[in-house]
Amino acid sequence: MTDKSKSWVLVTGASSGFGVEFAKQYAEQGRSLILVARTLNKLENLATELRQNFNIEVIVEQVDLSSIPAVTALHQRLRERDIVVDVLINNAGHGLQGPFLDETLDHSLAMIDLDIRSLTAMTRLFGEDMCARKKGSILMVASMLSYQGVKNFAVYSAAKAYVLRFSDALHRELKKDGVVVTALCPGLSDTGFVAGAKQKLTPALKMVMMQPKPVVQAGIRALQAGRMSVVPGFGNKAITILTWATPRWLHQSIMAAVMGV
Repeated sequence: MTDKSKSWVLVTGASSGFGVEFAKQYAEQGRSLILVARTLNKLENLATELRQNFNIEVIVEQVDLSSIPAVTALHQRLRERDIVVDVLINNAGHGLQGPFLDETLDHSLAMIDLDIRSLTAMTRLFGEDMCARKKGSILMVASMLSYQGVKNFAVYSAAKAYVLRFSDALHRELKKDGVVVTALCPGLSDTGFVAGAKQKLTPALKMVMMQPKPVVQAGIRALQAGRMSVVPGFGNKAITILTWATPRWLHQSIMAAVMGV
């Protein structure tokens, strides 16, 4: 049996990018970790490193999060082990740059499965447990693109808009039950997303690119402070304000130029 008093942090997409950084920063706090992703060897290597460096307990779960039955099975396995998840980092996600009609339907739907369906299922299952305990925190990793539809990022920006608005609603819904829900909306960051999404890296994007560490720090601080959302980085905040202050045709044109599309 597992010590029920132990505070566990579950990080999805923990094998790369922001997921690795979330794991490291929570490990520095001495938190016990559940690392979830599809790539087992990367998870095991990270777990070994964190155990050695921080003397914490780390559980590795190889899960295809795009499969809802796999998400449900993960939740059940942890419950059977009496593992209580106090912090859920909904970080797993997938993006592609390119004209909508150039992508196969399967690729677009796979993005929706991971970015929307999986995140919704994880939040429903673990959020219900948190509300029953009257305690818990959920961080949703959205994107700056969640604030507007961006040419050649049609499905990704729409998926992240869902994440942001879903998070905003739950921030108010679950607050009465002692559960904090916060959305992290990063801009372009040096996480490997550019290569994975086949994204064009323009000079303007290079100027605002952030490293993962300060982005994750901003997300954790915002979650601990009970904030609704956070946009890390001065340049990213400025772009977000521009989005609020200008008509859609204008800021979409500006973003298309910035993104090189």
